[in-house]
Amino acid sequence: MINVCIFSGGLDSTVLLYRLLERERPLRAVSINYGQRHGRRELKAASEIARIAGVPHDVINMSGMASLLPGSSQTDPDVDVPFGHYANPSMKATIVPNRNMLMISAAAAICLAHGGGSVIYGAHLGDRAIYPDCREEFSIALDQALRCADDRPINLERPFVFLTKAQIVKMGAWNGAPLEMTWSCYLGGDVHCGACGTCIERREAFRDAEINDPTEYAPTAPDLDTVLATIRS
Repeated sequence: MINVCIFSGGLDSTVLLYRLLERERPLRAVSINYGQRHGRRELKAASEIARIAGVPHDVINMSGMASLLPGSSQTDPDVDVPFGHYANPSMKATIVPNRNMLMISAAAAICLAHGGGSVIYGAHLGDRAIYPDCREEFSIALDQALRCADDRPINLERPFVFLTKAQIVKMGAWNGAPLEMTWSCYLGGDVHCGACGTCIERREAFRDAEINDPTEYAPTAPDLDTVLATIRS
């Protein structure tokens, strides 16, 4: 029996990985290359964090999927990454069709090959508005489907589904997770842009958690208070 953590190298999955290190069951981290725009930078972070955590790390190459998924800023080079807060309707351009089911299915196959156990992913409360496959309804239904996929026992866990991003940052700081090594930015440059939806969410989470943000942002990053005032007005 094994725990398989879906691991992007971002804040949520890194804090989750460090929480799972406290369990006695063997742990593997699984990252998916689905041709995401920021994949090079994201997967580099995942590999480095898994190495220092001492966790076996698998990277599954699904990069050929990208050309089959037009319309998402993450897989379609003709769609610009939207800037601003996740409350903006433009953030729906970041949706990758059926992404979590693809990742969970691949991780489930690895889990079953090791005798079964749990597939665990870090969907949190703030994801619900934009991403249907981060909602509890989705995870409950998929958990039931996975239990029918094989005679070996398997289940899907989503321990952060009722937590805010700020609460996850606090948990990570408490557990000693290397938050400074995590990668969020959808642009995938040398430093975080500080302006895309996931960068704004990251900056807001550190501020709300009252934890020093160790992230290097581009000099062109907008003032966070100005961005938040715009969406609240």
